[in-house]
Amino acid sequence: MNLREVYKAYVSQLISLYPDTEARSLVMWLFEAYLSVDRKDVLNNQPILQIPEDLQNAMNKLMAGEPIQYILEKAPFYGREFRVGPGVLIPRNETEELVQLILQNHKGKMKVLDLGTGSGCIAITLALEWAEAEVSGLDISEQALAVANENAAKYAAKLNFIKADVLQKDLNLEKFDLMVSNPPYVLEKERTLMQANVLKHEPELALFVPDEDPLRFYKAICLHAKESLHPNGFLFFEINEAFGPEVVSMMNSEGFGEVRLVQDINGKDRIVYGQVQQTES
Repeated sequence: MNLREVYKAYVSQLISLYPDTEARSLVMWLFEAYLSVDRKDVLNNQPILQIPEDLQNAMNKLMAGEPIQYILEKAPFYGREFRVGPGVLIPRNETEELVQLILQNHKGKMKVLDLGTGSGCIAITLALEWAEAEVSGLDISEQALAVANENAAKYAAKLNFIKADVLQKDLNLEKFDLMVSNPPYVLEKERTLMQANVLKHEPELALFVPDEDPLRFYKAICLHAKESLHPNGFLFFEINEAFGPEVVSMMNSEGFGEVRLVQDINGKDRIVYGQVQQTES
């Protein structure tokens, strides 16, 4: 038995569930994790005495539709690996663009709050990349906060985590200079468009909003921002590509100024941000 044989066999099984390119990538990810080999070793057709049990178990989970990030209990984000697991949303590439936009446009001593922090990938990345910022992360899920704390400890990131529900009317927050959120924004009717492994395994709490109230979280966070941002403080959102103009209009109507809609690398509406305009009483 050799690596190329096992590689081809695994890929042939996975292409019933995934596109060919993705299937090949997933198999290489498993090989790197469980065999400590890379693509070069497969091309060189290195021999393998037997398939380790943990590798086969991982393959079985993949075939059952479990996301590979949950199988390996990690996901890449902004050049680092973050622990993830059931109950925590898997970080997406689009969210890296949100972080990048903030880092490109803000420097110096600022207090930052990430609402709906999940794995902590946004808050921790900002804390690590923006040394002068004082960063906090907020989430309703104890499971998510436990994972976020673990990720923060892994990278010795200094930040504070808060357990609270953003839909709660009054959070009694301190004042911040910048708020950021990637809230739930997938419509219930969009379930049919999503991959089965996402629907079965990723937390619904972090994904879905009712069809009749798609901006539920954005409205709530805007109100918190008006209360807890310093004058001219910034609010950044990741959004559902279908609701860019609606989020812009909502922020304008709530008194935010300089509201901007930004497209992601794929040309889809993905980020909206603006400045709160109220004055301190």
